[in-house]
Amino acid sequence: MIPIMRPVMGDAEEAAVLRVLRSGWITQGAEVAAFEEAFAAQVGAPFACAVSSCTTALHLALLVAGVGPGLEVITASHSFIASANAVRYCGADPVFVDIEPHTFNMDPCLLEQAITARTAAILCVHQMGMPCDLEAILAIAARHGLPVIEDAACAAGSEIRWHDRWEPVGRPHGDIACFSFHPRKVISTGEGGMITTARPDWDERFRRLRQHAMSIPDTRRHAANTVSFESYPEVGYNYRMTDIQAALGREQLKRLLDIVRVRRARAARYGALLKTRPELELPHEPTWARSNWQSFCVRLPAGIDQAAVMQGLLDEGIATRRGIMCAHREPAHGVPDRSAALPVSEFAQDRGLLLPLHHTLTDEEQDHVVSALVRACALD
Repeated sequence: MIPIMRPVMGDAEEAAVLRVLRSGWITQGAEVAAFEEAFAAQVGAPFACAVSSCTTALHLALLVAGVGPGLEVITASHSFIASANAVRYCGADPVFVDIEPHTFNMDPCLLEQAITARTAAILCVHQMGMPCDLEAILAIAARHGLPVIEDAACAAGSEIRWHDRWEPVGRPHGDIACFSFHPRKVISTGEGGMITTARPDWDERFRRLRQHAMSIPDTRRHAANTVSFESYPEVGYNYRMTDIQAALGREQLKRLLDIVRVRRARAARYGALLKTRPELELPHEPTWARSNWQSFCVRLPAGIDQAAVMQGLLDEGIATRRGIMCAHREPAHGVPDRSAALPVSEFAQDRGLLLPLHHTLTDEEQDHVVSALVRACALD
């Protein structure tokens, strides 16, 4: 079987986990702090706060940015359900705007018309690792005094052209960026997430809320020479990352640039192999974006049965995934009255096909994927 993704783990990750197991401290502690410091340095962010997942990162980001009951957050339906769910966690309503047909990211041209007096934030998504048009989105947000939260779940290692230089996604271009370390992502801690920001007050609140809003962290109490008692001034959450996960993350972060380099080479090779098949639309990378190629999504020809193609590939030992889901099609997030039709989002889900792409994918496996895809689509 050629998997859709295979995490890169080795002896260094094993040793890191053993180090933590033997230390006597396995919950959030020194390893988490070291991982946060290393991640912040990697993306060029003043602050990075580790949490249990990107979903919990998004929830805290929205809460701290002021999202609450009766308010709205403009976002993309074309994203994993967590983007919309995090808005609901705050008691707010997601308002969906459609995506660009080539990048499959939020269309800035549709953003301003969705803004109302109830709009509390804009939650944009760097879908499949492809950076969205932050420059346009931030300009609109600035005109309306709205915070911008980047759902960068897939985008560790991606870059954006910013003021004539390349900068990592996660450097605070918007107000907050949220990352995932799920095994489908380019680096993984099993589960886990990270929040980056340039605002020290917001970072401090993330840290309190992730640990039940505890006034004195357990690490400080355990290290103290005098007895102290914590208090809980507001409702918080158990959104902590463990030191075991953070130890994995520190080693994974060392691999990030090499993993992205290999994934970019693999994506380029897919492009070269498939360029003679005009029936298949290939991913588009804008001149101002450098994707980490967390996924390689081709668009199937009209009239082709997506499920039948996926089954054909599976029968040949190749795992695929359908195009990114649309939250507005799910019962939990039926389209609010003010949301417009989302034809491009639905097209992307119905005609998109994610091909295997990972660090250990070989030339022979790629050749097999491409030839099987051609057969499944009956292109010959």
